[in-house]
Amino acid sequence: MNVTRVLLADDHPVVREGLKGLLAGEPDMAVVGAAEDGPTAVALAGQLDPDVAVVDVSMPGLNGAQVATRLRAERPDLRVLALTVHEDVGYLRLLLGAGASGYVLKRTAAAELVRAVRVVAGGGRYVDPAMAHLLVGGPTRSAGETGAALSEREAEVVRLIALGYSNKEIAARITVSVKTIETYKSRAMEKLECRGRVDLVRYAAGRGWLTADPPAGAEQRTGPG
Repeated sequence: MNVTRVLLADDHPVVREGLKGLLAGEPDMAVVGAAEDGPTAVALAGQLDPDVAVVDVSMPGLNGAQVATRLRAERPDLRVLALTVHEDVGYLRLLLGAGASGYVLKRTAAAELVRAVRVVAGGGRYVDPAMAHLLVGGPTRSAGETGAALSEREAEVVRLIALGYSNKEIAARITVSVKTIETYKSRAMEKLECRGRVDLVRYAAGRGWLTADPPAGAEQRTGPG
């Protein structure tokens, strides 16, 4: 059995202990460390080699978005799951834009939090059901109205970007160069009139692409899109 190594980061001791007890009861998870602030979380991630970091959005030193940005830059294979009391689309967009692979509310059921850890550990993206509707729809009004059509390969790249993969990871996954991935991304953003990564995430979410499975037909094509 593959065991997911989890790092916890929250400035409230009671929350940290509660999360540790919850995840420790899962046979496929191991809590390898816990941090009480942002800088400690970044340092422990470098020392302990976790697979998933469950990060509180509001922490001293570095907030959740800053921690996510640092971890994605320094450890691109590490998945960040934001844990928060904020039911605000601004925070949701901020964390996804910073590179978090998931966003979970602290009021969610324990089983749902465990599921979220498993989803992001498997390379997927998780948004709390109470917040998911905020991502539904096209990235911009014009993109939805123009009906811009992506090629199969462009759709595949958009989906993988939305799932949190870096350009380098996507290139390795579909065996093309990083420059080619950048070209596909640029074409897709131009067609959809997207302004950034968060817009691509919203587009993918609105089409049901934020799962472990690719968009229909996206992986059958091997030539240029």
